[in-house]
Amino acid sequence: MIRTIYTSALLVLIALLLLPFQLAGILFNSRLQRIVPNLFHRAACAIIGIRITQVGERTRESPVLILSNHASWLDITVLGAVAPVVFVAKSEVANWPLFGQLAKLQRTVFVERERRHKTGDAARAMGDRLLGGDAVVLFPEGTSSDGIRILPFRSALIGAVHHAIGDSTHHDRVTVQPVSIAYVRYGGVPVGRALRDKVAWYGEAELVPHLLNILATGAVDVTVSWGEAVAYGMTANRKDIARDAETAVRRMTARALRSPPALPSGTEEGLPPAVPAFDQT
Repeated sequence: MIRTIYTSALLVLIALLLLPFQLAGILFNSRLQRIVPNLFHRAACAIIGIRITQVGERTRESPVLILSNHASWLDITVLGAVAPVVFVAKSEVANWPLFGQLAKLQRTVFVERERRHKTGDAARAMGDRLLGGDAVVLFPEGTSSDGIRILPFRSALIGAVHHAIGDSTHHDRVTVQPVSIAYVRYGGVPVGRALRDKVAWYGEAELVPHLLNILATGAVDVTVSWGEAVAYGMTANRKDIARDAETAVRRMTARALRSPPALPSGTEEGLPPAVPAFDQT
């Protein structure tokens, strides 16, 4: 309980300190609107006790659409810590207490999935973000999984790639890069089927108890694997893009779960890491 209160208080303090800078960044459309969320997520990982190991390199090409698997609310903090990105989320998130406000401050694109005719609006909004210089993260599975399986990638919103190209006078291609998030240890113990519920948030699991458990325990090791970045033009088929990215993410996730990185020297199993390992390339 003491750790939960301490961790929560630190997260709130950091959020309040960074809030004016983010609001200014949005108001004046400056780089701050990308830098501040990245700083917040890095601080959150350090405070909670999330240690990140990166495999491969994030592309520096722009515009870039990042296609990722989705296992937990932690995915936002992990990817937000390793790269300045904006996310695509279901419209319900916008109305969640606190989390909805944080998502809006990070300039999240919200999708009304129950209204298929709104998919085009979301794709155009994603295209606008891409052309504005943002790296956009899409979770094509459409929902979170148990962190071990990879669900089929849906292709509808990948049409944002075509919208971005069609509306641009400066770009004839958009880079797409697959990324895998694999939670490999919890409390120093390899995450298998017995521990997947501790880090993965999916199905009917309630958010608040899951969040409080992570805050109370910490010590989460995650491997972020970057796949090959591919530039696609107007002739590219969105279903082919989805299929290729799904195959890459499935392969990278299996590899990360099968061979997690060694614990850093001096780190005791079962204890949260003192300093998260960021490989910011």
